Amino acid sequence: MSTVNPEPLWRPDPQRIAKAQVTRFQAWAAEHHGAPADGGYPALHRWSVDELESFWEAVTQWFDVRFSTPYARVLGDRSLPGAAWFPGAMLNYAEHALRAAATRPDEPALLYVDESHAPQPVTWSELRRQVGALAARLRALGVRPGDRVSGYVPNIPQAVVALLATAAVGGVWTSCAPDFGARSVLDRFQQVEPVVLFTVDGYRYGGKEHDRRDVVAELRRELPTLRAVVHIPLLGTEATGGALEWSALTAGDEEPVFEQVPFAHPLWVLYSSGTTGLPKAIVQSQGGILVEHLKQLGLHCDLGPEDRFFWYTSTGWMMWNFLVSGLLTGTTVVLYDGSPGHPDTGAQWRIAERTGATLYGTSAAYVMACRKAEVHPARDFDLSRIQCVATTGSPLPPDGFRWLHDEFAESGADLWIASVSGGTDVCSCFAGAVPTLPVYIGELQAPSLGTDLQSWDPSGHPLVDEVGELVVTNPMPSMPVHFWNDPDGSRYHDSYFDTYPGVWRHGDWITVTSRGSVVIHGRSDSTLNRQGVRMGSADIYEVVERLPEIKESLVIGIEQPDGGYWMPLFVHLAPGAVLDDALLGRIKQAIREQLSPRHVPDEVIEVPGVPHTLTGKRIEVPVKRLLQGTPLEKAVNPGSVDNLELLHFYEELARKKA
Repeated sequence: MSTVNPEPLWRPDPQRIAKAQVTRFQAWAAEHHGAPADGGYPALHRWSVDELESFWEAVTQWFDVRFSTPYARVLGDRSLPGAAWFPGAMLNYAEHALRAAATRPDEPALLYVDESHAPQPVTWSELRRQVGALAARLRALGVRPGDRVSGYVPNIPQAVVALLATAAVGGVWTSCAPDFGARSVLDRFQQVEPVVLFTVDGYRYGGKEHDRRDVVAELRRELPTLRAVVHIPLLGTEATGGALEWSALTAGDEEPVFEQVPFAHPLWVLYSSGTTGLPKAIVQSQGGILVEHLKQLGLHCDLGPEDRFFWYTSTGWMMWNFLVSGLLTGTTVVLYDGSPGHPDTGAQWRIAERTGATLYGTSAAYVMACRKAEVHPARDFDLSRIQCVATTGSPLPPDGFRWLHDEFAESGADLWIASVSGGTDVCSCFAGAVPTLPVYIGELQAPSLGTDLQSWDPSGHPLVDEVGELVVTNPMPSMPVHFWNDPDGSRYHDSYFDTYPGVWRHGDWITVTSRGSVVIHGRSDSTLNRQGVRMGSADIYEVVERLPEIKESLVIGIEQPDGGYWMPLFVHLAPGAVLDDALLGRIKQAIREQLSPRHVPDEVIEVPGVPHTLTGKRIEVPVKRLLQGTPLEKAVNPGSVDNLELLHFYEELARKKA
């Protein structure tokens, strides 16, 4: 990669830099905690990783984190895995999320938008009232600290209320979007054994109603630990089979009682699939998420009480949890439930206009779709309040940066473009938005504060201006406290720490430039990451190979230079089977219904066979490398393959594609 310094696409003006919360934080931390007063963000970042304890203590004081019991020290143990943050401290995440109700009771905490695109506000006082009422009902149902509460719900206000009420009682929240099929949900929820299930009767998407009552019935049958099911009548149907009505559970006027829990007490479980086995059930803590999200949303995204925060997401993706945490900064959070492109490609911009969004987050794929569809956001919509457009899910290609910049520049807008990258595993960003730094085309602005992000070669040597593995060499508060059903911690260890002992390896290829910016090149492992929702290839194999015509399959996800994502499914057919339109339709239908519509393959390709390692594992990463144009001798160790001849098919396919 060239080390020549290009001209930045955008520079923040002096007024934006002076006003930014990170600027004021740095001056205050210099006075009170020994942070460098000069040198701007690079100096602050260096201090934040060199003086980890001072930095995180400064964050808790700057954002006035309320510890009902004080901590003994900031970092009791800094080993990875197993770091112990703020031992002795007691607090509650939901208490912090609802603090703005005391000072701005009648202003909107939430703006809910469905496919009609008409915003419906929920005030801070109403949000607090509903959380108080629901928390009291959960306690009456016997929900105790540590109990799991699950949601099969879309991105609606009830989902936010249920999460916050669960956190208020010290329960552990977990959710899936209702476009997930029953098997996909059960693979997740059965691991954590929930005692309560919040569910909708269906959802609206693309102008159609999708009834999910049959799936809900199956979830109820297959989750024997449930003590209560709560019915949210999104499509207007009646509760059945003894389910409780949402309206009855939130009708009271109780003041919320916030259970004080240890810093490391579980807040929620997120799911991230590896290449084999069940999805990883990732447990993150009340305190860890609280301080990490205050830092990320307050200092990096520069959010505060005057802002409106809209990110297009579903409840099955960590960005939903991140979006809800906007409440911690007193920001109005915009919830959109519906198709990203209904009734037309410009839908998300229309929502940003109608809600007065100041920070609008979307996917790189949506930006590129708007460019292709010749949508002109700043010309066709009043987006004068937008300060920042942020993207994640996959790297924003250079053309996406240019297009966004040019579209807004034509209207005279000074648009900050923040491409960010992190992971479900930490429910935050490793690198991305910094309001005081320039933006270079195709690059993330910088590593996040408190995150010692580096690019390493296979021997563990740091690289600059070269592609390497994304590693984090110091603990972050939102790193998992553990995985569910991983009593000896071996699955957690093997997921991140088996390559470089004591150092987090995330599974992304990155370049750290000599300017300090970061370029993401996509996954270095074979997890499928589509529109930001990660799914393991094993999930696909389980569904596809139930079909009698399929002997074996192989699925690969490839990030493309134009921001797209090509996901072919290779099938080795049983003797006598034919890959005709009927079988093609059944393959796609099975994935759509049992897993997720997002993970229906772009192409289904018949292959002479699926290559394996000598121990019988399907070879995914080498095939991905071949399809990306890597020569065979560099893509795989020939001595590790059971049938090297099979790889020539994929090599030839790559040649044709090129």
